[in-house]
Amino acid sequence: MQIQRTVRAGHYADGRPTPGGAPFDIAGGDLSIFAQYQTAIAAARRSIYIENQSFVTPEILAPLREALVRGVAVTALVPADAYDEVRHARRRPEKKGLFDLLASLGDFEGFRLARVAATDPNGVRHNVYIHAKVMLVDDAWATIGSCNIAPRSFFGDTEMNASIWDPVVVKALRVSLFAEHLSIDTAAMDDREAIASYRRIALANRARRDAGNPLWEGSAFALDPATYGS
Repeated sequence: MQIQRTVRAGHYADGRPTPGGAPFDIAGGDLSIFAQYQTAIAAARRSIYIENQSFVTPEILAPLREALVRGVAVTALVPADAYDEVRHARRRPEKKGLFDLLASLGDFEGFRLARVAATDPNGVRHNVYIHAKVMLVDDAWATIGSCNIAPRSFFGDTEMNASIWDPVVVKALRVSLFAEHLSIDTAAMDDREAIASYRRIALANRARRDAGNPLWEGSAFALDPATYGS
């Protein structure tokens, strides 16, 4: 396990080390979460799975597009109702390039943007707000913590993530998350088979939702990246 941080330059001044630790120029800031996201996406060869409150950082969307070009399967789970900053950005003309980049991910068969809607005790489905900050790569590496895929989290706020390089742990996390969202056991599947099942189920549930059919498989359903945040 490795710890990363976002600390903007100038936020802290005292760089004295902990007892027995190494000194660090904290006054210069620390953007190691952002660096690990970019490095992990660039290293992906099979699959990327993301859960995040936000999904609108061009410095992440562009590498994800490059990963899709390489044949990497990518699925991202976001809030069913985008949070205010995303919706406000969608209405700003200078952000058109960002949302065009997001829309372009939908051109790849291997990409799926998804959200979840759970049933209440009366059987009525309600959108679920995703607040997780997780990324899994190739069933071997994961990061989890407080950092959103958003410029403020990567470059402004103070954040902390833990990254894990352990195929046993990462696969177990993937199996648990997919069981929650898809209501299936993917333990016997490899990462690409599981991601393909996610895409299939999310797309089928979107068709059921649009048709008013309550008989879903799990709670995830597909979202059009071209309209996210509208």
